[in-house]
Amino acid sequence: MTVTQTTRVTRPGGPATDSRAAAPPPHRRPDGQDQYTISEVAAVTGLSAHTLRWYERIGLMPHVDRSHTGQRRYSNKDLEWLGFVGKLRLTGMPVADMVRYAELVREGAHTYGERYALLESRRRDVLARVEELRDALAVLDHKLAFYGERNGSGQGLPLPAATPCASPTAPPAVAPSSPRTPRP
Repeated sequence: MTVTQTTRVTRPGGPATDSRAAAPPPHRRPDGQDQYTISEVAAVTGLSAHTLRWYERIGLMPHVDRSHTGQRRYSNKDLEWLGFVGKLRLTGMPVADMVRYAELVREGAHTYGERYALLESRRRDVLARVEELRDALAVLDHKLAFYGERNGSGQGLPLPAATPCASPTAPPAVAPSSPRTPRP
């Protein structure tokens, strides 16, 4: 089993889909004709050729096919895996944990529980970070409102539009300003 093999999921009333949430690469070639050079993969993923080689060396991107001349040839499945790895990187997952996850995938289905635990732990960390960012955003909105009301002309400046990540039901992280003038 390679790290790019996945389980097909069928949703009621819908087609079977890949169980990974990574989007297919842009300009995807038909399966069977999906051989990408390292420079093409670097252009699509934004990773350097050096990083791609490093991923292969540490076991994060194993079993990359080679041409008869020894050049790496990446497939659509390899690009999908790299997309997933990119999402894991965005979560702040340490490289060692990503490598461990890749090892678990290669070991097979009997590791689903350990993979679940690894991803669930990362998910909890991401949710905590999102909450920290929401709190920081509330503080920025509070300061923008403060400065908007006091921009020198006596007229308030409009606040930026609400962000999609803000929860409409969540209480504000900062108490409304009192009649006293808060410190800037």
